[in-house]
Amino acid sequence: MSKTHKVYALEKGTVIDHIPSPMALKVVDVLGVSQDGILTVGMNFPSKRLGRKDIVKVENLKLTAHVTDRIALVAPTATINIIENGEVIEKRAIHVPKEFKGLLRCPNPNCITNKENVTTHFVREGEGAQASVRCTYCERLYKKPAQLVI
Repeated sequence: MSKTHKVYALEKGTVIDHIPSPMALKVVDVLGVSQDGILTVGMNFPSKRLGRKDIVKVENLKLTAHVTDRIALVAPTATINIIENGEVIEKRAIHVPKEFKGLLRCPNPNCITNKENVTTHFVREGEGAQASVRCTYCERLYKKPAQLVI
């Protein structure tokens, strides 16, 4: 008996694939989707690469670099597929940037970024799923950057 997964096909929009399970809802939160169009969330699909994966499809969405960087923090294994006229016109992997400003809130209550109007600044240490981020102000290292995304 073969399994078939039926998911609404997009005419135009973005598909975010290879999201580690169960991070799809976190990706939706990062996207802050608030426009007209269909949002499809598929969770816990079998994946040869990840074991289990999630998929998010958003109709009429074009991702900015800022949003892509935030998705990379939550789902570093994700791939972005841009759909036009029902066809994939672009497929790309995302990467956690080496450094980023204003994407995360530092959880350290004594960090200057939480006391004054200072933009946060983090530096990535390590690669892929093992990546950590360090606040450049208080110098604290956070091993699970997905939990820090705001």
